[in-house]
Amino acid sequence: MKGASAEQQRAEASAPYVLEIAANSLASALAAQEGGASRIELCTALELGGLTPSPAQIALVRERLSIPVHVLVRPRAGDFAYGDEEHATMLSDIAHCAAAGCDGVVVGALTVDGDVDVTRCRELVAAADGVDLTFHRAIDVCRDPMAALEAVIGLGFRRVLSSGGAASAIEGSANLRRLIEQAAGRIEIMPGAGIDADNIATLMAATGAREFHASAKRALPSRMRFAPADALGMAGGETRSDAAEVRRLVEALRCAAKRT
Repeated sequence: MKGASAEQQRAEASAPYVLEIAANSLASALAAQEGGASRIELCTALELGGLTPSPAQIALVRERLSIPVHVLVRPRAGDFAYGDEEHATMLSDIAHCAAAGCDGVVVGALTVDGDVDVTRCRELVAAADGVDLTFHRAIDVCRDPMAALEAVIGLGFRRVLSSGGAASAIEGSANLRRLIEQAAGRIEIMPGAGIDADNIATLMAATGAREFHASAKRALPSRMRFAPADALGMAGGETRSDAAEVRRLVEALRCAAKRT
């Protein structure tokens, strides 16, 4: 299938809430769509905070999904101060996503002093060629999140993914509310980290957010009938998004939205 239509994007903008699912595979992406997610953030290596998926994975997901697909562009785990080679890789990955018909990219870069790297980020924005832009959780490790938010707004991003600088969005809910108040409608603040069907309504009430990011994942047992005793750390099954958990999140949001 082709990328989300303009009508779908307008519907998302006018919806009372948006649920984005971090999907680490085609199977996860399909489960997110089946469960009623508004869109997905496609990535790999969720256990490392998410990394850039392969071109083949991007193509397969874009082919099979009818909801918007945003792609995480993050070349490695660790901090967000990137060298020249990493920056060049990100520019190429973003250009590929735009050419492949993806609806958005999720990116970010910081200076070694913990500020938004405006120079590099301006180049990342230009490479996106007009697709939807999300600044990822690099903002949670900035030395001044409020100044960082103003920089991100100035660069033209549409939303910021954040836990409020805490280990989970629930713990960072007071900071998230402050960021939303500061944004004053100029940009979406999308809470993410540790969100599930049991706490998403509380988070909506505490922050006033309308977009939310979750993985809705569950661990699956290994399909291997044989594994060596030590297994070299490679004997476990996969982790993927679960359609039933996505439905629980959607229902919790629907009920919470009715109460507001």
